[in-house]
Amino acid sequence: MQQTYYQSRKKDFLAGSLFLFMLIILSPLRTHAQATTTQQAPLTTIVGVGDIMMGTSYPSTRYLPPNNGSDLMADVLDILTNADITFGNFEGTFLNSGKTTKHCKNPNLCYAFRTPESYISNLIAAGFDVMSIANNHSGDFGWAGRKKTKQILSDAGIHFAGLLRSDEYTIFEKNGLTYGFCAFAPNSGTVDIRNITKAKSIVAKLDKECDIVIVSFHGGAEGSKHQHVTKKTEKFYGENRGNVYRFAHAVIDAGADVVFGHGPHITRAIEVYKDRFIAYSLGNFCTYGRFSLSGPKGFAPIIKLEVNSDGSFVSGKIIPIYQQKTHGPKKDPQKRAIKKIKALTKTDFPNSTLTIEEDGSFY
Repeated sequence: MQQTYYQSRKKDFLAGSLFLFMLIILSPLRTHAQATTTQQAPLTTIVGVGDIMMGTSYPSTRYLPPNNGSDLMADVLDILTNADITFGNFEGTFLNSGKTTKHCKNPNLCYAFRTPESYISNLIAAGFDVMSIANNHSGDFGWAGRKKTKQILSDAGIHFAGLLRSDEYTIFEKNGLTYGFCAFAPNSGTVDIRNITKAKSIVAKLDKECDIVIVSFHGGAEGSKHQHVTKKTEKFYGENRGNVYRFAHAVIDAGADVVFGHGPHITRAIEVYKDRFIAYSLGNFCTYGRFSLSGPKGFAPIIKLEVNSDGSFVSGKIIPIYQQKTHGPKKDPQKRAIKKIKALTKTDFPNSTLTIEEDGSFY
């Protein structure tokens, strides 16, 4: 019995030693596996579109779409709603009535945008999280228009930025990440795209407080003659519209992660700078009735990005859309926005390492 007892104790000792040995050897492997799992955090998807003006009751209600515009974005709702963050540029005001502050000799030739307040439901249904209100039409109906627009967006839970003083930036949380957003334009009452020092200061502040910083700009000359990124100050009808290349690089240097441009009303090139994404113009996305949609002004990209939780670029997709006077954005079987971005990026950024596939995927 004594021999059996010691033999049993010996077996227990050997088994315990083996367990301890395996624990010591495998522990670093388990820790490494845990670290690998931590590193493979899910990617964040960000969708960006260009100018949005869903119809205007000024100078006549005939410039409003049928069904209160509820069908305008029906063809692309699946794209807009399938993202962590969806962004657009709201051109004009949410306002039911009021006189424009523009000096128009002939109202029929005056482009002032007064979108009915109820149309906010269309942006809610499309899943928009954040909007720029820094553009040349946000002041079409003066302070009353801007105040009502901000109220309508706030009540809908849609974040916004781009006006001087109280609305220069916004910070919000979604899906466990903190986002900072700011917007710039060369127009009165907006945060000035030409004041790059101030822009960098705003972005640097957001970078300290947020996981991902998104910057929007409304800048550059307009129309089909201005599709290229010149890397110089751009002027249009004598107005300084900023140097969008210098601006975009400067805000990324200051901490921005994604830069979405709009304003030229046409599609421009894309770029990745310091592992951060830039779209130099997203064109006309949903602009009913009062916008010229001829030629390259009638097609545009929806940009869908995948970024890491620190905002660094992973991959993207260009979804090409087109518009006509009688309808909102529809998916473009001709893929014109893909072809245009691919050609412009090759020309304007010949040293770019971006690969743009025929289906619109880029990496």
